[in-house]
Amino acid sequence: MPKYFGTDGIRGKSYEFLDENLARAIGRSLHVLKKSDVIVARDTRESGQMLSQALIEGALEAGFDTIDIGVMPTPALCHISRTREAIGVMITASHNPYQDNGIKIFVSGRKLTLKEEMAIENNIDAVSLVSEMFFGKKKSLEDDPMDIYLNLFRKMIVRVPLSIGLDLANGATCKTAPVVFPRFSDRIFYIGNNPDGRNINDNVGSTHPESLSRTVEKNKLDIGFAFDGDGDRVIMVGNDGLIYDGDMMIYIFACYLKERSLLKKNTVVLTKMSNLGIIKALESKDINVVLTDIGDKYVMEEMDKEGYILGGENSGHIINRLLLDTGDGVLNATFMLKILHDTETTVSNLTKDVVLYPDKLKNLRNIDPQLTKDPDIVRFIEKRKEELGTDGRILVRPSGTEPVIRIAVSAKTMDEVDEIIESITNVFMNKTAS
Repeated sequence: MPKYFGTDGIRGKSYEFLDENLARAIGRSLHVLKKSDVIVARDTRESGQMLSQALIEGALEAGFDTIDIGVMPTPALCHISRTREAIGVMITASHNPYQDNGIKIFVSGRKLTLKEEMAIENNIDAVSLVSEMFFGKKKSLEDDPMDIYLNLFRKMIVRVPLSIGLDLANGATCKTAPVVFPRFSDRIFYIGNNPDGRNINDNVGSTHPESLSRTVEKNKLDIGFAFDGDGDRVIMVGNDGLIYDGDMMIYIFACYLKERSLLKKNTVVLTKMSNLGIIKALESKDINVVLTDIGDKYVMEEMDKEGYILGGENSGHIINRLLLDTGDGVLNATFMLKILHDTETTVSNLTKDVVLYPDKLKNLRNIDPQLTKDPDIVRFIEKRKEELGTDGRILVRPSGTEPVIRIAVSAKTMDEVDEIIESITNVFMNKTAS
């Protein structure tokens, strides 16, 4: 069981779990990755600068030359890490509140393997045993980081006659989105674009798309995109305020790519959280669907194994390898603009064949995550799954990023969804009370 790494890097409370000492130790432990340079970026949390400085100190002590590019989205850092064949370290807790922070590590643009994570873990606590260190030096990139990132967009830029709402989550896309989107439209309306260190994801961003929905309706905008704190997710809003999650965007991408014979192996990779209506709609278009466990790393593993080019999660983390090898909210949003330009139609028309199943996600807090393995609870959940058959879905799991148990249910009616969630909640509560 890993001590530090979770499903998406290292994450925890700033100044408590993730403090200067741990960040410095992680920086020193990067020596196991055997690269020459370390490029560090962060989102807008108030703890970000403290952690990045400590990590840089550790990396310098380990002999790395380090480059600090400041506030920058995770996918931008990932791309720069790949183009420079360097280690990339992102200081972020993604969609979590400002009190949390985390560390994501890339090697030449790819996420760490389990073996690499364990090698770093083994060195974090034993870092004092590392010997023969040579102090590195601080450097700067020879090119502007923004110019390197903008290279991803140059062949895709189209002018669209659309008014566009952008919710930047008071996060890292505040650095990139105001540079990218004016190349597509002159009519851009921003919310969540005034970070103060503590308001990241605070009732804005991809975890609160209702804020953008209200903005789009109030200002009569044509379309909207909401990003998360570190910019690797995107949720879309139509001109009627209707919210389109990552799965709906993947559906549009898949149909567009299939029509142009660009969808490799005619397959997309989704997770077990995907709405059954999306899966059935894709299958009706003769597009195959592969389901994985929750987490973009599992989606990526499946895509790597079979050579697929499109996959992601309903949370808005979309991997489109025609664009980049990792999820990029801004890049995927502009790809959607290109699709609307090329098809000369609307989002509602592109999704008219999708009939979503009612579904709901409930987070159980202050419950022991180990109860998800309790035999009585497991049997109860399996019984409810059998009752649903192929006309629904139940998924119960501990979160990999927060101290909660997630209960996700989909069925033919919302009444049935609510009843199942209540019954599973009661089983957990009764077990806790006993």
